[in-house]
Amino acid sequence: MLRKKTRLACLLASCSLPAFADDVFTADTNEPAYILGQITVTGAAGGIENVAGSITVLAPEDLDVQAQTDILRILRAVPGVNIQEEEGFGLRPNIGLRGSGSDRSARIALMEDGVPVAPAAYAAPAAYYFPSAGRIHAIEVTKGPAVIRYGPRTTGGAINLISTPIPYSSAGKAEAFLGDFNRQRVHAWTGTRLTVADGLEIGGLIETFNDKSDGFKVYDNGADTGFDVDDIVAKFGLYADNGAHPWSAELKYQTRDETSNQTYLGLTDADFAANPNRLYDSGSQDVMTNRNELFQLTHQIDMSADLSLTTIIYRTNFNRNWYKLQGVNAAGGGAAGDVGLTSILNDPVTYAAELNLLRGVTSIDDSLVIRENKRKYFGQGIQSILNYDTDLLGAAHDLTLGIRWHNDEEDRFQKEDAYRLQDGTMILTTGGAAGSQSNRVSTGGALAVFVEDRIELGAWQVTGGLRFENYELIRDDFSTSDPARANGPARTRKNTDTILLPAISILYAASNQLDLLAGVHRGFAIPGPGNTASSAEESVNWEAGGRYDNGYLNLEAIAFFNDYSNLLGTVTGSTGGGGNIGDQFDGGDVDVKGLEFSASWDASSTLETGHLELPVSLVYTYTRAEFKTGFDSDYGPWGEVQRGDQLPYIPVHQLTISGGVNTERWGLNTTANYVSEARASAGQGTIPLNQLIDARWVFDASAYVQITDGFRLKARVENLFDETYAAARTPAGLGPGKPREAMIGFELSF
Repeated sequence: MLRKKTRLACLLASCSLPAFADDVFTADTNEPAYILGQITVTGAAGGIENVAGSITVLAPEDLDVQAQTDILRILRAVPGVNIQEEEGFGLRPNIGLRGSGSDRSARIALMEDGVPVAPAAYAAPAAYYFPSAGRIHAIEVTKGPAVIRYGPRTTGGAINLISTPIPYSSAGKAEAFLGDFNRQRVHAWTGTRLTVADGLEIGGLIETFNDKSDGFKVYDNGADTGFDVDDIVAKFGLYADNGAHPWSAELKYQTRDETSNQTYLGLTDADFAANPNRLYDSGSQDVMTNRNELFQLTHQIDMSADLSLTTIIYRTNFNRNWYKLQGVNAAGGGAAGDVGLTSILNDPVTYAAELNLLRGVTSIDDSLVIRENKRKYFGQGIQSILNYDTDLLGAAHDLTLGIRWHNDEEDRFQKEDAYRLQDGTMILTTGGAAGSQSNRVSTGGALAVFVEDRIELGAWQVTGGLRFENYELIRDDFSTSDPARANGPARTRKNTDTILLPAISILYAASNQLDLLAGVHRGFAIPGPGNTASSAEESVNWEAGGRYDNGYLNLEAIAFFNDYSNLLGTVTGSTGGGGNIGDQFDGGDVDVKGLEFSASWDASSTLETGHLELPVSLVYTYTRAEFKTGFDSDYGPWGEVQRGDQLPYIPVHQLTISGGVNTERWGLNTTANYVSEARASAGQGTIPLNQLIDARWVFDASAYVQITDGFRLKARVENLFDETYAAARTPAGLGPGKPREAMIGFELSF
């Protein structure tokens, strides 16, 4: 059973409580059930103060106050996180940790309740699916040596999202919001546990989340730019908490459906300056539809007071089709010889004719090419974690052994259609044959084992770990003229490897309030299934720092250095091209160094304000990521690289400051987020204007009024001062951050 020591490493920027939550993951409160204990670092290791590394836990209270649904806004308050916005609502987040690269969150380990989130974590890790953050109960972000528990990508770190637990007694919550852009959001859950026999209980939970909006971008022809998300979770549990061997089992089913009228097509600098929220009519047919299903069975048994075993069996299915503009052929030749969107918007003078077609000039037949990006995924596996506490040779040992078998698949079966644009309307002129653009299957399989031993000896703690991965990746390319795949694959490529990833960390309790820590681990990222030429990504990652906690003031500072011997770049549609989708490029030696600092203070404890709470927090990240060798690359974000060039989309400075005033009956909280300028392509020195992502300050605010016990009115405003800023220059042209959005609603809990 979990120890009751977990604390927050930093205060979430939108929080209303100080950063001290001793029961975030304990079994004797209505918090996440103890069945999740061994799949969280803080659970198994006994709390953040017992982890020699950078761990941030965002507790339910932190996530509840502002009723946030955008994971990117939530993670602004976690040090070491790199974020690239895309459509403004967090539907397809791009998240990196410690300069790992953020494109499609493919460079970090993403999980929900310990299960990989990516539709195919080995074969195709780009997470076009991401759980609805509005229903997530708690979040654990892990960086440093402890990340070897998760894999297969161990350089940047891991994010584990914890879903709403089955409560220990009848409970529930419902909230509803209305806002700008016709935003409508509803979230509700209810659950209970009942005794059915001596020593046996059953439990259940049902949860629904719906979020939709008309969107804030505007097509010239008035086409839809909104989205609609429906998410349902059901859980059933059996619990035998008494007896010699307490055990529990939970079955979880989750499904999510999304329709979003989103496009990769951005704007030229001139058009962005005139109207940043404009969309060209040529993208008005673009729409993403997807459906995700998760089946998960989790079992835990305490074989003794010191020995427990947690086992998870899981299966995920994900189907998606993103029908979106791919290129322009001013001569009307369709996909043969079309010019990519990135090329047009990066050089609007050379491609003036193509740009005019994007903007809505009446075109000839087959001048606009739309790709049906149709894919199916599955992932499945079984994993077990054994935890054993013992004393050996005069020292206390917390020994954890984990094993996971996993396999997954991505099936691409895509075509391209050709259109003409007439009077603002896209008209189909030539339909492509099914599978004629891409017809391939990628599979991944792995056996992973890790062992970790945390040794306590007086004021010292030493944690040693080792991860073993044996994986096989296969890519079968079928002929695009063989949609039935009757002739078998025309080409097969295979990658196999066995790797060992060691880690060691040290924590020294200098006093009851001050801990010093240091650690090193080997980082690794598997190559893609079609990659037979590039090397795997490898690094050695160092960190050192300390944390101070006197019960009212919490400080943490950690310096990190990731020394890549080879950094991989992967072509995806969201990188803006530079090759075929799935191609990988070697980036060679890269150094990423930085500093993470967080501070939270309960000012009311010093000012003696009684029941008035005054939470204040600051989170700062410094990151410097540079290539150490020069080379020529066809990979769009890199291009021709010189030694000392900085990596794209990694700002040097990030800062989040928050403060609030809260009582039992009302509260007001504000957040200020600063991101320094960044470059869209590798380079050094002054950033060219056509590669510049400007620095920005964005302010958010929220408020609540407690009408009665269990009933609260809420309001929030994102981008309070309606700051206009460019979020990114990829995939194609400038894209805006979300303008001011105000929402009002209520929360009912029982």
